[in-house]
Amino acid sequence: MAGRHVAAHGTLRGTRTALEREWTRWVPRGSTREEIAGTAPALRDEVLQSWRRSLVTVDPGRESAPTTDSGDVGPRWADSPLRAPVTDLADELRSIADDAGFVAAVTDTDGTILWSYGGRVMRRRAERVNFAPGGRWDEPNMGTNALSLALRTGRPSTVFSAEHLVAALHGWVCYCAPIRDPQGRRLGVLDLSTTWDRAHPLALSTVRTLVTTIETRLRGTLTSAGTAGVRLTCLGGGELSRAGVPARLRPRQLEILTLLALEPDGFTPQRLREVLYGDRCLGATTLKAEVSHLRRAVGGEIASRRYALTVPLSCDAVELLEALRAGDTAKAVGLYRGPLLPESEAPGIVRWREYLEVSTRTAVLADRCAEHALRYGEVAPYDVEVHEHALALLQPDDPRRAVAAARLHTALLD
Repeated sequence: MAGRHVAAHGTLRGTRTALEREWTRWVPRGSTREEIAGTAPALRDEVLQSWRRSLVTVDPGRESAPTTDSGDVGPRWADSPLRAPVTDLADELRSIADDAGFVAAVTDTDGTILWSYGGRVMRRRAERVNFAPGGRWDEPNMGTNALSLALRTGRPSTVFSAEHLVAALHGWVCYCAPIRDPQGRRLGVLDLSTTWDRAHPLALSTVRTLVTTIETRLRGTLTSAGTAGVRLTCLGGGELSRAGVPARLRPRQLEILTLLALEPDGFTPQRLREVLYGDRCLGATTLKAEVSHLRRAVGGEIASRRYALTVPLSCDAVELLEALRAGDTAKAVGLYRGPLLPESEAPGIVRWREYLEVSTRTAVLADRCAEHALRYGEVAPYDVEVHEHALALLQPDDPRRAVAAARLHTALLD
C-alpha cells in the first residue's frame, strides 16, 4: 500500500512539474492557442481554449477572486432554489471537508459562490484567494478553473495545479459538477477543492454523487412547493396555465413573468422598471402591485428584495434558449412557434425577442436538414433566405418543394 501511494504521489508531482513548465512557457507572454497547440502535449484542449479566452480579461498574477458588487450574497442565497437541498446535505459536505481536507462550495449560474465550508487544510488557503461567499469564479473574472469550466461546458470538470490560469491556484486541485433543475437548466455548480498532493481519482465521482443527491432533493422541493403543472408559454403568444387551466394575467404581468423566467438572477426594482417601461415615468407602487398579483398567480414563488423566481418555471422560451445553447436545432425549431410575446413593446421583451429569433434563424440556416428549414418557414412566411435554404436542401423529386416554392413566391411578392 505504501509503495502504491508513493508511486501515485510521484506521478502527481511529475504531472505538476510538466504543467508548470508549460504555464511558465506560454501564459506570462499571453500566447494564443495556435501558438501553444502542438507544442504542449501536457495540456488538455479545453484548458488551452480557456487560457486563450481568459487572458483577455484576467491577470494570471492576481492574488484572489473579485467580490460581487453587492458584497453580501446572503439575500441571494436565501432566495436560491439550491439553499434547501444543500442545507439538507450540509452535514455530509462538512464531514467530507473535515475528514479529507477539502473545501466545498456552491455557486449560482454566474459563478458567484453562495455557500462554502472549509476543512482544516484548505480553510485558510480558501480565504486567501477569496474562495468564499461573494467570490466570483467565472472565467472572465478568475480564468481557468474547475468551476468556470463546468459552468461553460455543462459537464463535470477537474483542474489540476498549473492548469489553473491564476498562479495563486497552482497548489490546488478542484473537482466540480453542474447542478441542474428538473427541466435541465443549470442552477450553479458544486465544487470540492484541496491541495494538489491530495488529488484522488475518486474525488470527481464523489462530486457527481453529491450533485445527484442535491438534484433529487431539489425535485422533491419543487414538487412540494406546488409548481408541478405550472406552464408559461410566451412564443407566438402568452399564457400561464396551472394543470392545463389558464390563469388570468394582464399583458404586463406576462411580460414580468417572462423576463423573470429568462433571467433567473432577477432584477432590482429599478432595473425591472427600465426593462418594462423604458424612459417612461412610473411610480414604484404600480410595479409592486403588478408583481403582487403575479406572485399570487404562481403560488408565491417570486422573491421580494430582488425580483426573481425562487423556483424555476416551466417555460417554452427558456427551453428554446437551452436548446439553442446545446446546439439542438431540431428541438429549437419544434419549440419556436413565433416571436416572443409579439404584441409587447417592453424594451426587455423586445431585446429577448430579437435574440431568440436571430439565434433560431441562424441555427436553421447553418443546419443541413430541410425539415428544420420548412418548419421554421411556417412561422417566418416572409423570410426569403429561409425558403431559399429549404429549396436548396430538398431533392428535385421531393413533393415538399412545392410548399417551399410557394412560400418563396409569396415572400418575394411582399
